[in-house]
Amino acid sequence: MRSLHPPRAWTQRLRLMYRSAGWPLLDGLELELVAAGMLERLRDPATGHELLRLTDAGIACAVDGIASNRAAMSAHEQLVHAVALAQHHAGRLAWTSLSLRVDVQAANRLVQPDAAPDKAKWVVAQPDVFSLRNTSVERYLGCVVHEIKVSRADALGELRKPLKTAAYLQMASEVWMVLGTHKKGVPIAKPEEIPASMGVMQAWPIGDSQEPRFRFEVLRSAPHRPHSPAFAHWMALAKTQPLRFAQEQQAQLAPSV
Repeated sequence: MRSLHPPRAWTQRLRLMYRSAGWPLLDGLELELVAAGMLERLRDPATGHELLRLTDAGIACAVDGIASNRAAMSAHEQLVHAVALAQHHAGRLAWTSLSLRVDVQAANRLVQPDAAPDKAKWVVAQPDVFSLRNTSVERYLGCVVHEIKVSRADALGELRKPLKTAAYLQMASEVWMVLGTHKKGVPIAKPEEIPASMGVMQAWPIGDSQEPRFRFEVLRSAPHRPHSPAFAHWMALAKTQPLRFAQEQQAQLAPSV
């Protein structure tokens, strides 16, 4: 029986599963969704690979989550959307529900060169916004991660998660932290409080609270490092679609000339 208030993680994963054409991630969250009747297991007759598909209950759950988000979009989600839209306007392809597998050992060496090897081999990282330049030349891709923070506690929490930051460095040539403001318009943190491996951008809200918009100010440029997407990351991108925005969809409806 479908819950009247499904966990947010459920609705997020169901939307991701719908966009990825059923490729499983094989984690505990998927087990919960299968057991709850939100996902069903299928076998691809052409390849023999196991796929997952949303059931009617899963579709209803995902729609409930979308309606809830539209009715009460959190401050974090508003800023995530604004950053993704800014990347789109800059001629980049952006994702906000992307899960990428990262080599834990390699990531850990970036922040703790002398640390003992981690027992885990892989970690799944989910950046708030992942983007790359819309180009066919690999060296111009410029993969970038934007991590969004709207509370001081969350921003300073990055200091206690060096491996998370290192994982982002493994998947992009630049990593940025985008800071929100308190209700009185005061920034939630200072650039010097953020790890030096990340660029810092301040988001200043403009407009009313019903349809907030943001002006972005670069407080510290992100260190740029050579980067080529790993094969696993190319596969993850191939299984999903970048965000589509209203103006792009409207352009498709215009008559060809």
